[in-house]
Amino acid sequence: MARDLAEAGYQVIAAVGEAAQAVRLGTSLKPEVMIVDLQLADGSGVEVIRGVLATHPQARILVLSASAEQQDVLEAVKAGALGYLVKSAGRDEFLEAVRRTAQGDAVFTAGLAGLVLGEYRRLAAAPATGSDAPRLTDRETEVLRLVAKGLSYKQIAERLVLSHRTVQNHVQNTLGKLQLHNRVELVRYAIEQGLDDSGRVE
Repeated sequence: MARDLAEAGYQVIAAVGEAAQAVRLGTSLKPEVMIVDLQLADGSGVEVIRGVLATHPQARILVLSASAEQQDVLEAVKAGALGYLVKSAGRDEFLEAVRRTAQGDAVFTAGLAGLVLGEYRRLAAAPATGSDAPRLTDRETEVLRLVAKGLSYKQIAERLVLSHRTVQNHVQNTLGKLQLHNRVELVRYAIEQGLDDSGRVE
């Protein structure tokens, strides 16, 4: 992986095989993207995800695992992973997943995204409402609705005739208002609010 990333123009700042060391380096070096395996010599990749996000909530973490089991996928996403790729993925698919993760997109091996979405629907039994709920602008709500439907920032920008940077700014502002840390949590919030079922995206 390190060789493939380097050949693709990425700077690999560390490659380790132990959970404790991964957490330590992830929080100190603050890489743009972390690629985490679930099975490590001294612990679970889920522990790494939680440990890094506890002190570096802006971290974008892509899980690369041999497992496609529902429990493993959901545990990783609930811990805060932005995407989940199985190790059977080819080199090009892997590099594309890293690129999209760096952009803040949620990336999943085919079939796994629906699994995650279905779980979040089941968890969304009591949407947060009330007068003290954060107030989003119409544009922020519109962008959030499209994020919930799985569109990339580029697709959202094209649909709303905005720049990619403007879409990113709207997402960052929304994360701040909602006190959320990453796109996965944002999608969950949107689903809880029913924004993915508006029927506005054709």
